[in-house]
Amino acid sequence: MSQDILVACAHGTSSAEGRAAILAVIGEIRAARPGLTVVDAYVDVHGPELPDVVAGLPAEASTVVVPLLLSVGYHVKVDIARAVASRPGTLAAGPLGPDERLADLLAARLADAGLRADDAVVLAAAGSSNPQAAADVERLADMLRHRVPNRVLPGYGASASPSVPQAVAELRAEEAGGTGDAARVVIASYLLAPGFFHDQLAKAGADAVAAPLLPAPVIARIALDRYDAALAAAAEHAE
Repeated sequence: MSQDILVACAHGTSSAEGRAAILAVIGEIRAARPGLTVVDAYVDVHGPELPDVVAGLPAEASTVVVPLLLSVGYHVKVDIARAVASRPGTLAAGPLGPDERLADLLAARLADAGLRADDAVVLAAAGSSNPQAAADVERLADMLRHRVPNRVLPGYGASASPSVPQAVAELRAEEAGGTGDAARVVIASYLLAPGFFHDQLAKAGADAVAAPLLPAPVIARIALDRYDAALAAAAEHAE
């Protein structure tokens, strides 16, 4: 019988707290699917690096790389695609988002941060130069708008606009409406774990910043759903 392997591929971070959060969710994936071998890999900052992990897998193993990433972007389209193409029979799953369950989680994080009905919300994502990534974030923003009554505007940490500080400033001006009243702006952190990008949110000028998505058991469930969907799509294509 061939071995089934899920390669959980995250971005990587220099934050010890962020690394611990990613390793914890990988542990949750293992616990949820005991018969599945789950290994970690990373596309930036630190190892084990994805190409090395894929190259070292048993030749007979059935393998799916699941991005622990929230949208399509360079790492999905290039880094993960190249690694998958380097090993025959290896599959790439879709990223974690957008997903209705992530919108539920963001709404819960905003509530924990003290979101008021008349606050404005910046949905803060890491950002990518890939247009599909921005489209994914816009879809998630629309999902969030169905869960909170607030004005929601995406903002990005890098490679896309508006930046998070620009989005905060735009919403503050928009909500003031020329009256001079200060509008509260709350940042929804559309990031998996603590790290550089989340740290920058505290400097963006908002009144409050919600916690990142992890820890949350639903992330492991979404990752396994992506794994199952990749296998089902491959089986359907083979028929």
